[in-house]
Amino acid sequence: MRLKGAGLALALATTQIGLSGCMSDGGSEVDVLALAAQTERPDVLYNQGLANLEGGRLGEAAAKFEAIDRQHPYSEWARKALVMKAFTNYRSGAYEEAINAAKRYLSLYPGTDEAAYAQYIIGLSYWRQIPDITRDQADAARTAAAMREVIDRYPDSPYVEDAQNKLRIARDQLAGKELQVGRYYLERREYVASINRFKNVVDVYPDTRHVEEALARLTEAYYAMGLTGEAQAAASVLGQNYPDSQWYRDSYALLQQGGLEPRAGGVGSWFSTAARKLTGA
Repeated sequence: MRLKGAGLALALATTQIGLSGCMSDGGSEVDVLALAAQTERPDVLYNQGLANLEGGRLGEAAAKFEAIDRQHPYSEWARKALVMKAFTNYRSGAYEEAINAAKRYLSLYPGTDEAAYAQYIIGLSYWRQIPDITRDQADAARTAAAMREVIDRYPDSPYVEDAQNKLRIARDQLAGKELQVGRYYLERREYVASINRFKNVVDVYPDTRHVEEALARLTEAYYAMGLTGEAQAAASVLGQNYPDSQWYRDSYALLQQGGLEPRAGGVGSWFSTAARKLTGA
């Protein structure tokens, strides 16, 4: 009995030393919390996450949803928690984390009802990161691509209308950036570089508000280079599509300085193609 008691005491002491060593370690509290969380059912964790979300405790909500995803992988609760984790990260401004969670959801559960929402969260997260026009517009391009996915892959989802609106605005932002760069080259008399940018606005973003100015700048750049036929053709496209535009009046006045007026480009030229494209747009 004495030997048994001594053995039991030694075992208890060893356990206490192990626990105390764990508690003294810098990461011990995380280990204890993780162990405690594992004892909770996924539905309990999920409801706690929702309660935290409704109470504005976004960090705690994200932690609950993360716990479900980690401790009960590939369960129905994990699926629901993953999309809620993406939403919670979006709400808290952790956009990269929201994008990663939503992309993971789409890779694991592409055919579920929440897939459209996950794709929409990706677009919203990029949307929130679009900078002003003077900076790189990579996030505007990513927004456009993500929102296009919502429209094309989930045409019956309730997010399509807003996705279409944000797609238009993102494309307008991208066109505005092209126009800004074109103006930069034009001011420095780098006419060929500026013309390429202005043409890109018309070719790639014909449905944006920047097309009028792009055509007027094309008229200006061609006229400065002495390419009067191209300048007349650019002004003609502008006049055909935006006859009441101030940009057209300015372009017309510029041509009149040289005794010229707008004149349509030849069949098969870039200008005739642009005119047809804008009419369709």
